[in-house]
Amino acid sequence: MEIKVCGPGCASCEKAQKTVEAAIAAKQIQATLTKVTDFQEIAQLGIFSTPAVVVNGEVKCVGRVPKQSEVEEWLS
Repeated sequence: MEIKVCGPGCASCEKAQKTVEAAIAAKQIQATLTKVTDFQEIAQLGIFSTPAVVVNGEVKCVGRVPKQSEVEEWLS
């Protein structure tokens, strides 16, 4: 499973990354977590507001920090 957290590194982006890390640990799954900070790469994903979370190429959340329970659902 490939997960990307997109954002420039602001407080919300950091919180989104920690939430995703916690969900991965809670679900005990193997996942590759990548932080994407390049605005061109983020825009190529169709994302124009951060933070954003992408799971296996599918944009799941844009412009807000997801709840851990939400992320766990995406990982199921």
